Amino acid sequence: MKKLQNYINGKFQPPVSDEYIENIDPSRGVPFSLIPDSGIEDVAQATEAAKAAFPVWSGMSLNERSEILMKLSKGIEDRMDEFVAAESLDNGKPVSLARQVDIPRAVSNLSFFATAVLHFASESHYMEGVGINYTTRKPIGVVGCISPWNLPLYLFTWKIAPALASGNCVVAKPSEITPYTAYLLSEVAVEVGLPAGVLNIIHGLGSKAGDAIVRHPDIKAVSFTGGTATGAYIAKTAGPMFKKLSLELGGKNPNVIFADCDFEDMLATTVRSSFANQGQICLCGSRIFIERSIYDQFKNAFVEKVSRMKVGNPSDIETRQGAVVSKDHMEKVLSYIKLAQEEGGTILAGGHQVKLDEPYDNGFYIAPTIIEGLSYDCRTNQEEIFGPVVTLCPFDSEQEVLKMANATQYGLAATVWTSNLKRAHRVANQIHSGIVWVNSWLVRDLRTPFGGVKASGVGREGGWEALKFFTEPKNIFIKE
Repeated sequence: MKKLQNYINGKFQPPVSDEYIENIDPSRGVPFSLIPDSGIEDVAQATEAAKAAFPVWSGMSLNERSEILMKLSKGIEDRMDEFVAAESLDNGKPVSLARQVDIPRAVSNLSFFATAVLHFASESHYMEGVGINYTTRKPIGVVGCISPWNLPLYLFTWKIAPALASGNCVVAKPSEITPYTAYLLSEVAVEVGLPAGVLNIIHGLGSKAGDAIVRHPDIKAVSFTGGTATGAYIAKTAGPMFKKLSLELGGKNPNVIFADCDFEDMLATTVRSSFANQGQICLCGSRIFIERSIYDQFKNAFVEKVSRMKVGNPSDIETRQGAVVSKDHMEKVLSYIKLAQEEGGTILAGGHQVKLDEPYDNGFYIAPTIIEGLSYDCRTNQEEIFGPVVTLCPFDSEQEVLKMANATQYGLAATVWTSNLKRAHRVANQIHSGIVWVNSWLVRDLRTPFGGVKASGVGREGGWEALKFFTEPKNIFIKE
C-alpha cells in the first residue's frame, strides 16, 4: 500500500506525527493508500518554506513565472493516463469523466492563468491640472488554498494556478478523501523544477491540517471550496484576523423548464446536469421545475432515460454512474431519500443502493434517483444532498416558479430552458444566483466570474476576479 507524503520546501516528507490515514477506494470499499495525518507543525513548516521562497518567486518576471506554470501544465498532460486512472480510483467517478473533464480542465487551469497574468492590467485615473493616480497590484505573500473532494485536481488547480501566477507562495490542502492527484502534482512540480517552497502540499484532515492553515497568522488569505457550515466556521475564525477570504460553498440549484424549450436538447442536457459525477458537482440541478403543460411528457421521457443509465465499476468505459465518494456520504444520500419518502415524495426511479459483483460488491453505489410529489419548501428541497437525487415539481407561471426557485438559502447556479429570448433575460435576471445558464449547462469560460450569493459563498473565482483576489491594490498619486 503506497504511502503518500507531504510536499514541503520542494521535498517529500512524512508528517511530524508519523501517523497516517487510510485512503479508501470508493468502487471497492477498501483502502488502497495511506496519507499523512498532518497538523499544526506540518503547516508551520510549510508556511516557513513559503515565506522564505516568496521574495524570489514574487520578484521573478511575469514571463519567468508563466513559463514555469506552463511546464506544470504540460507535466500533467504528459502523464494524462496516470492522472486519469488516479482520479477515478480516488473519487469513484467514471474514468471517462476524469478523461473528458477533470484532468483536461486541470491542464487548462494552469495554462490559462500562466498566460492570463501576462495580460493583467491595472488602472489609472488622470486628474486634469492636478496629477495622475495609478494602481499597482502586488502579491499578498503566503496564501492558503483548501479544495474539496468532488473535482479533486480540477478545483485544486483552479485555486493554486492564479495564486502562483500572481506571485504568491502557497500552502495547499487537498481533501483527505481524494488526495492522490494532488500528490501526483507534487511529483510533477519536482520534475519541472518548481522552486522550493513556492508550492507546499499538506495532506490531512480538515479539522487539523485545514484548521491550522486557516489559523496561521502568516497565511494572509484563504481560498476555500466546500460545505457552507465549514465556510461559516472559516469566516468566523479568519475574519477577526483580517485575512482575505474567498468561499465557494454549497448549492441547491434550480433547473427551470418552460414548455417552449427545445425538448430533446433540454432532456439530454438535464440528464447530464442532474447526475454528472453522481450528482456530486456543486453546479448540478437538483430541483427540476417543469411547466405543467409538458410535465407528464418530461417525466416519462426523463424516467425512461435515467432508468437506462449504467451504474458500475468506474474503470469500465461504458459506466456513466460510478461510486459516490465514501461510505459516510452514501449513507447521508440514502438518508435523504428516506426523508423524501417520509415527506410524501414518490420514487419514480432509483432510490436504493446498488450492489455490484465482486470485487466491487462493497463499493458505494446509488441508483440515480428521481422523486416527485414534494412541496418546494420541504427539507428535501431545501437542504443540499450532493448526490444522484433530483426532485420534479410542476409550475403554472413565471411568478410561481421564481418564488420556488429562489426559496432556498443557496444561490450558486441555475438553468433556464426557453425559446423566448425576452423571457430568458427576464427570468435569468430575477433568479437569485451567481451563475445562470440559458438552454445549456456547465459551459465554462475561464475568463468569467464564478461564485454564488447568499449561503453559496463570498467572492468570485475565475479570470481577473481570481487574480484580483490574490493581489493587493495600491493607489499611487503623482502631482503634475
